[in-house]
Amino acid sequence: MIEIVFETHSISVDNERSVASGWSHSRLSPRGRELALDLGRRRRNDHIAAVFSSDLRRAVETAELAFGGSDVPVLLDWRLRECDYGDLTASDRDAHIRTRADFLDRPYPGGESWRDAVARVGRFLADLALRWDGRRILLIGHIATRWGLDHLLDGTTLEDLVGETFVWQEGWEYTLATR
Repeated sequence: MIEIVFETHSISVDNERSVASGWSHSRLSPRGRELALDLGRRRRNDHIAAVFSSDLRRAVETAELAFGGSDVPVLLDWRLRECDYGDLTASDRDAHIRTRADFLDRPYPGGESWRDAVARVGRFLADLALRWDGRRILLIGHIATRWGLDHLLDGTTLEDLVGETFVWQEGWEYTLATR
């Protein structure tokens, strides 16, 4: 069994501008940097064996600020990225939220579908047992990362997830059965 703690990347400049970043490398805003430091204070003594982060800049910056200077290794993995919005990257966030159900199974033009993004997270999860069985790890990612965890570990349908309103919280906890 692997205990998984999931935290979203901190607030980015794109988040503050209401832009859907997708695979672009938006940086953290000043408020986002403060929240990343808070994440480190909250989680440094939480028995975390390793931090796995999306390789997109806003997630990497969150991990670096939260765990830099600690003994907790930070490992980057592209499979924890946000859904690839392709040609719709950097579009208006509210318009994006209204139309994302259209791309549940159909890829965004030049990108991927939400189901593809969740499957990518599943491939990441399948590799965890090789090294992290019996440990507690932290993931830093995006909506697609959390949807992958909710769908693959908790059984929530993607149809339900695509219609939900995101509400930030101080982490989500999951258990990954390894045997």
